[in-house]
Amino acid sequence: MPTATQRTSVPVIVDEDKCIADKGCTVCIDVCPLDVLWINPATGKAHMRYDECWYCMPCEADCPTDAVKVEIPYLLR
Repeated sequence: MPTATQRTSVPVIVDEDKCIADKGCTVCIDVCPLDVLWINPATGKAHMRYDECWYCMPCEADCPTDAVKVEIPYLLR
């Protein structure tokens, strides 16, 4: 499966200013059933590695700093 190497429009957006993954938090990664989130080694912050999101929302709901937002497409709302 190919991985994303640059920023694109993806359903899961992580606000790097709020993300505390560099301090050891991995809540969003742990609760994702598809393992599409990971820690970027360059920044130490979480981001979406694969665009395979099911829009199930636990990453957004469980983030302790509200850094994760899931953009649900209009046709799925």
